[in-house]
Amino acid sequence: MSAATLRNRYLGDAVSTASPQRLLVMLYDRLALDLERAESALTTGDREQANNLLQHAQDIVLELQSSLQVESWEGGPRLSALYTWLHGELVRANVKGDLRRVGDCRKIVEPLRDAWREAAASLASSPA
Repeated sequence: MSAATLRNRYLGDAVSTASPQRLLVMLYDRLALDLERAESALTTGDREQANNLLQHAQDIVLELQSSLQVESWEGGPRLSALYTWLHGELVRANVKGDLRRVGDCRKIVEPLRDAWREAAASLASSPA
């Protein structure tokens, strides 16, 4: 069995056995990584790679928005609006190759990722 096959199996198992909180953190981790890599690709002039990464980031934001239960909590509508803004900025960043917009998105995503990570860790450590 190849290393790539083993890696894919491991990742599939990690996703299929993760709690909803952990899945959310995994999505945010990948979103932040995509933005970091897209920023780097734009800096070096690799528009093709930046395009791929920004499209993947857009897909993640759409997934986050579609899975958001807006009415379940007070902050839901604001988070949904933020996802809408973020998606639009990612599209514009991709179309224009706008490094500043990618950086602005990172400034929003990274603190959100950290907050969700802390919340997930808090839930995991609290008694059931």
